[in-house]
Amino acid sequence: MTKVGILSDTHGYWDERYAPHFADCDEIWHAGDVGDYAIIERLSEICPVRAVSGNVDHGEVKRRCPELLIFEVEGMKVLLTHIGGYPGKWSPGMKQLLRDENIKLMVDGHSHILKIIYDKELDLLHINPGAAGQQGWHKVRTLVKVDLNQGIPSNCQIIELAK
Repeated sequence: MTKVGILSDTHGYWDERYAPHFADCDEIWHAGDVGDYAIIERLSEICPVRAVSGNVDHGEVKRRCPELLIFEVEGMKVLLTHIGGYPGKWSPGMKQLLRDENIKLMVDGHSHILKIIYDKELDLLHINPGAAGQQGWHKVRTLVKVDLNQGIPSNCQIIELAK
């Protein structure tokens, strides 16, 4: 089993509570709009990090984090990006990419809206962890944790960070 902590849209903001919430994780995935590569470095002190760049990222984040990652964890093919849409409203070309790559877990950010939706047509789970940073219109900052075990996601937890 692999426990994954997921966040997005930190926009350069570090919250000391990220560390205790992700302390039991095997990996952390950052779905873009990192804002400052120091965020990735600090998350890496907790456990290994996979991160993509978002539409506001530049400099070191843009150089070191691709816009899209496809990888496998626990027999599950994962796509991590910043702007991808969600079931019923995928970004242009995303639905075909998900189908062609046989993705079973799609993680993105960008909207600052927490969404966890199963797509019956594509047989995949979509997770948008909402926004973990302070920049943006969202009122509640959120993180997500999920267990992956032999291709099956379970024990999905939503963590709300009070102001």
